[in-house]
Amino acid sequence: MSYRLSVSAPLLFLMSAAPALAVQTNAPELSKTAIKLTTVAKGLENPWALEFLPDGRMLVTEKPGRLRVVEKDGKVGKPIVGVPDVVDRGQGGLLDVALANDFATSGQIYLSYSEPRDGGKNGTSVASAKLVLDGEGGALQDLKVIFRQQPAYNGSLHFGSRIVVLPDGNLFVTVGERSDAGIRGEAQNPKNTLGKIIYIKADGTPAASKPAQDGWDPVIWSIGHRNVQGAALDTATNKLWTLEHGPQGGDELNQPETGKNYGWPVITYGIEYSGGAVGEGITEKPGLEQPVYYWKPSIATSSLLIYTGDLFPEWKGNFLVGSLKYMQVQRLVLKDGAVVGHEVLAEDIGDRVRDVKQGPDGAVYLVTDDANGRIVKMEPK
Repeated sequence: MSYRLSVSAPLLFLMSAAPALAVQTNAPELSKTAIKLTTVAKGLENPWALEFLPDGRMLVTEKPGRLRVVEKDGKVGKPIVGVPDVVDRGQGGLLDVALANDFATSGQIYLSYSEPRDGGKNGTSVASAKLVLDGEGGALQDLKVIFRQQPAYNGSLHFGSRIVVLPDGNLFVTVGERSDAGIRGEAQNPKNTLGKIIYIKADGTPAASKPAQDGWDPVIWSIGHRNVQGAALDTATNKLWTLEHGPQGGDELNQPETGKNYGWPVITYGIEYSGGAVGEGITEKPGLEQPVYYWKPSIATSSLLIYTGDLFPEWKGNFLVGSLKYMQVQRLVLKDGAVVGHEVLAEDIGDRVRDVKQGPDGAVYLVTDDANGRIVKMEPK
């Protein structure tokens, strides 16, 4: 059944739009885990992403366009030179950072960012570079842009973006559809890279031997995405999982498969911020994929961690989801591909949780998105 919405009934829709599958939303609440939060670093300006270096130090991006190393004692290093220019406007800036699998010998990293383009336009790009560190900070060398989202657009919203490095060295990259009503429909156009999951080799060429479907851009894995800011590989199954911002309501957890269409903006469990319907106001349509799980109301999902450590043995295989809106982390327990329970964690952190990463010690490290951003360690109490 499809659900239609009049502009005068947004709240009724949010209350009554039934999920296509009973397991899709409002999973039962789990018993509380006793945790302790400790600030390990502060003074970061709108940090966006964290990646652990092999020696236990942390590599952190700041949205205004800086990359820094944070020492184990929390000391924040000087900005690394050679970072590409970014459009620091709205949701744009320096976004994700990831290490190549051979980083220990190659020093190669990947950065995603909002890149300035001709005519005042911009778009999500990914660059690779060699990171050379010294006692004061370091530098990026041999920087190459390996992916540019097309078409470019003059906007400040929905850049994505997460980078997932696969065991074979290939990359998944998530990119937004740029939000505005006049362009969001391009998420359904398989000939461009707006609102897509991208699948490329380390040099930016298509990783697949042929397009996911006839007529698709060969770098596209899946289409119909809004703004994916969480992505992680389940190493137990070698499957990609993503978190996608809905509009007002309808944040999604998806397990994107190649060649499939995830619906935006044709179907959604959310509504416009104005209160009106998105498109026809429908939640399902033949040929369009349903989310594995969605949040109602939305929590403004940020990043996704699939926990594998020993510090919280009962969490192994669980999904940890950052929340911007409610300033918390949600733990999701899955069984047979469905979410069967959830727990709210770190609800007293007091800041928006932008990134969630597992440390080499098995603790969970949270990046707070603020002008005086922090790295906060979450461990058993």
